[in-house]
Amino acid sequence: MPSHALKRSTVLALCACVLVAQSMVAAINLLIPQLASSSLHPSHSEILWTVDAYVIVFAGLLIPAGALGDRHGRKGALLAGLALFAAGAATSALASGPALLIAGRGISGAGAALITPATMSLMVQLAGPERRAQALASWTLAIGLGGMAGNLGGGLVGQFLSWRALFALMVPLAALLALAVALTTPRTDRSAHSNPDPLGTLLLTAGLVAVLFGIIEGPSYGWAAPGILAAFAAGALLIALFARHALRSRAPLFDPRVLASRRLRAATLGMATGFFGLFSLFYVNSQYLQEVKGYGAAVTGVAIVPLIVGMALVPKLAARWAAHPGPVIGSGLALIGLGLLAASTADAGTPYPVYACWLLVISAGTGLSMPALTFGVVISLPAHQAGLGSGLGTSAREVGAALGVAVTGTVLAAHPDLPHGMGPALRTVALLVLAATAAVVTGYRGGGRASRTAAVSTPAKEPVG
Repeated sequence: MPSHALKRSTVLALCACVLVAQSMVAAINLLIPQLASSSLHPSHSEILWTVDAYVIVFAGLLIPAGALGDRHGRKGALLAGLALFAAGAATSALASGPALLIAGRGISGAGAALITPATMSLMVQLAGPERRAQALASWTLAIGLGGMAGNLGGGLVGQFLSWRALFALMVPLAALLALAVALTTPRTDRSAHSNPDPLGTLLLTAGLVAVLFGIIEGPSYGWAAPGILAAFAAGALLIALFARHALRSRAPLFDPRVLASRRLRAATLGMATGFFGLFSLFYVNSQYLQEVKGYGAAVTGVAIVPLIVGMALVPKLAARWAAHPGPVIGSGLALIGLGLLAASTADAGTPYPVYACWLLVISAGTGLSMPALTFGVVISLPAHQAGLGSGLGTSAREVGAALGVAVTGTVLAAHPDLPHGMGPALRTVALLVLAATAAVVTGYRGGGRASRTAAVSTPAKEPVG
């Protein structure tokens, strides 16, 4: 596929798709008070599942959805994902009870799992080697902006509209995005090397869902609760069975031996680490601004906008040091950790401009590290497996995000209220981010050669789909 196939209109359409899919992870959080008092009368557990169903299904299906798009057509997978996303949103908007609301969130999560890897894979295929880093920087920015858009959109809807409006708006928006993709995005070569592998897909998806269930529900039920321990044990067993099956299969979903690459392991750990820190901040941010500072929902959504600045501006500067990914990634992740340490000092008397400065530090760290980490995953796999690579990387992001919320929630639960618990929670997360940063930098120092070899691997001509 010639590199000129990636036009500006294509980039905008694909980035808009991934931004919208990512935004629905965060948007629902600011609507929890409105949902709790709605005519659906959801229980506490049902509210948690309304929030978590999207994330669990989204993250659990990312890897098989990416491989499916590589094998059967990335554009088709993206359009199918937008259709599922809209169907789930419509189900949630029209829900007459909590069960339908939760089901709609799960359906939308399945759509997002198709959308996210397909968008990255299309950009990688269409950009060509010479524009790949630039394309991935745009895609990574869209992921980051999705979190901000979710906070802002959820805040505005919570302030001025019904919670149903959030889901109802997603239906025509998904239709517009599908039209934009149909008009601007060409089909790419399909990969005969990617396989659906039904048994492998079932084992891996069930394993990831079990692990995510344990992570997300651990703070609510207790980490030593029998159900949580059983979820982790089941997840570990299922993932081990997947690895055994994949190593023996002639046509596996993916070969687990790709994880022998130190750079791929370091990049996935780095992605998980960055989102671990970011979603810890997201978890306490809305509570801090609303409960401690007394801001309304709309102002709370706007108040996190400084996080956009670094994500938008810093990647352009970081591109100058693209030949030295280890220092760039290490510096970016360290800034996230240091920014969280600074934010841990916030209290009721902290002026918002000071708090915003700490958000800018975290934002700069995200903008510095995430494009390089995304590129690290992509070049660690052959180009025809770009969808799989996106699935691996985004799964790492979502698992990291779930862990960030779980760890923060656990530390907060050990304190009487948010003002007393926010500082210890953010300090705990910050120290874990800094420790993981050292491991990521070490992995990059020893993992370059294998990744460069993978980066130049090119598949034979495949059928278009």
